[in-house]
Amino acid sequence: MAKILLEMKNITKTFPGVKALDNVNLQVEEGEIHALVGENGAGKSTLMNVLSGIYPFGTYEGDIIYDGNVCRFNEIKDSEAKGIVIIHQELALIPYMTIGENMFLGNERGNKYKINWNETYNEAGKLLQTVGLHENPRTLIKDIGVGKQQLVEIAKALAKKAKLLILDEPTASLNETDSKALLDLLLKFKEQGMTSIIISHKLNEVSYVADKITVIRDGATIETLEKNKDDFSESRIIKGMVGRELSDRFPKREKNIGETMIEVKDWNVYHPLYAERKVVDSVNFYARKGEVLGISGLMGAGRTELAMSLFGKSYGQNISGKLILKGKEVVLDSVQDAIKNRLAYVTEDRKGNGLILSNPIKINTTLANLDSISKHTVIDKDKEYQIAEEYKVKLKTKCPSVEQNVGNLSGGNQQKVLLAKWMFANPDILILDEPTRGIDVGAKYEIYCIINQLVAEGKTVIMISSELPEILGMCDRIYVMNEGKMVGEVEGEKASQELIMSMILQSGRKGA
Repeated sequence: MAKILLEMKNITKTFPGVKALDNVNLQVEEGEIHALVGENGAGKSTLMNVLSGIYPFGTYEGDIIYDGNVCRFNEIKDSEAKGIVIIHQELALIPYMTIGENMFLGNERGNKYKINWNETYNEAGKLLQTVGLHENPRTLIKDIGVGKQQLVEIAKALAKKAKLLILDEPTASLNETDSKALLDLLLKFKEQGMTSIIISHKLNEVSYVADKITVIRDGATIETLEKNKDDFSESRIIKGMVGRELSDRFPKREKNIGETMIEVKDWNVYHPLYAERKVVDSVNFYARKGEVLGISGLMGAGRTELAMSLFGKSYGQNISGKLILKGKEVVLDSVQDAIKNRLAYVTEDRKGNGLILSNPIKINTTLANLDSISKHTVIDKDKEYQIAEEYKVKLKTKCPSVEQNVGNLSGGNQQKVLLAKWMFANPDILILDEPTRGIDVGAKYEIYCIINQLVAEGKTVIMISSELPEILGMCDRIYVMNEGKMVGEVEGEKASQELIMSMILQSGRKGA
């Protein structure tokens, strides 16, 4: 029998008014990949924060037994000293520092008086080779993509002599190719004897990489499934997560598609810093009333750049082309112009650009339409509260009160507040950029229901997503984008993953 490397016994963690963990138990064997799954707010990240010392000993009940010893971590450095290293969903890298500097930040090579840069970059180079990243360690972080940044984080963990690697949603921002490469790297580490704990909402990836899966629901351990012994199918995992069968991942919708609401003709956008680089190239598309229009493509295809440039030119320079809303050509030079013309953009970066995490739900909900709750620039606080409460009920947002700060909500509930913010602005056209990124299968279903409700009310929804099953399950019509160009269009019922990928690959060959 394999050695138990980690045991977490009866872990209970309470925040004001909320019991986040309730007698949670977890056992991880040495050399295995152990997945933690559960809905947003189930307690997965909280449990790992207890393990890594982010929530120090004394702020929770229960025991952590690691490598046969009871451990009481008072800060993250205590757990790292034992070889427990956590990589968070939001990468902790400094863009204007080099790869090597980031890898040894707080773990510098040299003595207390002077950093040994030769040793720093030599070691960084070796570790980059280990994770399969062929980059110069003197390259700035800002000059490499998200997939490569994730590998830098793993190399950084290896520099700390990691024995137990914890990865929180490591593939949330990665395309399928980069995700597969990262999962294969974990399997390679497993062969070398490393133990990993992975938190992920991508259940196909969990099934591929994990030896065991522990399901957490409402702060409690529900079950642990073992590969080659228990059912590892997505439907079985979902049943454990949500407590019921989820037979249809995408809610049905009656189609009632009307006239064209938005038309884009010969749209061109250049990079905001590199004026010679065209990121959106002669794009044409249209979307109709009551329609969910999908825009699919690989990461870097130009989908977000297109959406943001349409939304009041909030991305890019030297923007040209025609934007026609409800049959009338318009020029939207600012976000305010876009909102006035009833166009909304729900960003993919809800924490960075979509919400003010340190502010309450009520303030975030009304932010895009302050005129509706104010008189002579003075906000009516009662009306603000009332509106936020209405959207809380309408979107089934789980929170004790609309006075709660958005930063304290789970990812799925943050996404609902972001949707509420733009729904309150009363747009005719909503562009949703990765609307379900980083949220669980139950919360995704609720977001899909909200999308269906919006188009039933006659709104137009343009949905950008990197998840092909989501595009296929939700969209009436799909455009395929690659390298800044629209390379294909297909009706939803005729679309397939193979067809979309072939459009991307064929267009790539033509451009080569």
